[in-house]
Amino acid sequence: MDRVWRVLEETSAMGGSFSVQTVLLSLLLAFVLGQVLAWVYYVTHSGLSYSRSFVQSLILITVVVAMVMTVVGNNIVTAVGLMGALALIRFRNIIKDTRDIAFIFCSLVVGMATGSQRFATAIIGTIILCLIAVYLYATSFGTHQPHNGFLRFSFRGHIGPEHPIPALLRRFCGNFTLISVQDTGFGGVADYAYQLMIRNAANNELMMAELEKIEGIENVSLTMQEQLLEV
Repeated sequence: MDRVWRVLEETSAMGGSFSVQTVLLSLLLAFVLGQVLAWVYYVTHSGLSYSRSFVQSLILITVVVAMVMTVVGNNIVTAVGLMGALALIRFRNIIKDTRDIAFIFCSLVVGMATGSQRFATAIIGTIILCLIAVYLYATSFGTHQPHNGFLRFSFRGHIGPEHPIPALLRRFCGNFTLISVQDTGFGGVADYAYQLMIRNAANNELMMAELEKIEGIENVSLTMQEQLLEV
């Protein structure tokens, strides 16, 4: 292992020397590091918009950028021509998750590092980036508490301050606000909409069950804001 690391450091110190061996080493290392990034993305992905093609693109982007760097080398004319060629390409895919953009940038940087023969930087940077991604996933960093939710139901009659429904919401929610009340025109039935600040999302099923036991309530539905943001 120490010998392999010395070879990588010696190759990095050579800078602009591009031979068949160094180009092959750059592309192979870009492929390996791209797979590491892709595996970390696959394991830590928690959203609903998973795409297999995106995971494969992380590997391809790393290798392609490494190849671009070897093609450009130290030739400014080639770099300008390549920029002009890439300017003709239009990317129309919409990336919904900003986390996906971060992984794309990681692939670009790792590909640039391997393509410019900065192998030690590429390896260390990939390890650190992957450790950060795993840490953020394992600790659920950035999760907002309490949870935001939207409660909708139909009720026959009037809901006053002393009604069982507000009392029940106070049990499960830190705060709740009545957003709208709309008369359906069918025998005094009205549609109610509440915005909730739920203390513990694990008790949502219990809250829904308690609401359905109240006489006169129908069509109870609860939508968590976090679920809407992930779609």
